[in-house]
Amino acid sequence: MYGRKAAPSIQLSALLLISLLAFIIRIFSFIKYESIIHEFDPWFNYRVTQFLTKEGAYALWNWFDPESWYPLGRLVGETTYTGIMFTSAFLQSLFAFFLIPIDIRNVCVFIGPIFASLTSISSFFLTKEVTGRSDSGLLTALFIAIVPGYISRSVAGSYDNEAVAIFALITTFYFYLKALNSVSRKPFKFFYRVRSSGR
Repeated sequence: MYGRKAAPSIQLSALLLISLLAFIIRIFSFIKYESIIHEFDPWFNYRVTQFLTKEGAYALWNWFDPESWYPLGRLVGETTYTGIMFTSAFLQSLFAFFLIPIDIRNVCVFIGPIFASLTSISSFFLTKEVTGRSDSGLLTALFIAIVPGYISRSVAGSYDNEAVAIFALITTFYFYLKALNSVSRKPFKFFYRVRSSGR
């Protein structure tokens, strides 16, 4: 009896530890080298984010950058996936609203580990929704927290689109399946109904 009552709190504790693990693994470069942006594309994304926070969204949409794709230049607003830039600008504004001053560079450096931590939580809920089992959800959260392919795209300082995009993708799948399964506890009832009707 006591084990059943303790199970949700144990699952929550395990999920929080996994998300913390996902964050800690990805800040190794920050601890060793300091807060810096790595590689080439992250530097371009950082420049665009700086421009967005200083000039605004409308100016970004019409921004012609002569330093990109030199000597041709680049119309940045129409040729860039700006989701990560707007997410970083929103987070900085959110911190400013709560009177926490933080430089946009630090937001850009830590956005990968933050969203990797959130991705592990989203993976737990997605797997739990599909299988109906919390233990499978915890294993999925653990695997996505430590998988090398995702670590390389969401490490601190690797300011690229995949860190936010994978979180958005998994969360979208979760809410989609949650909406389909909202009429019943049986997983994928919508698909069973479609198949049985012969459509």
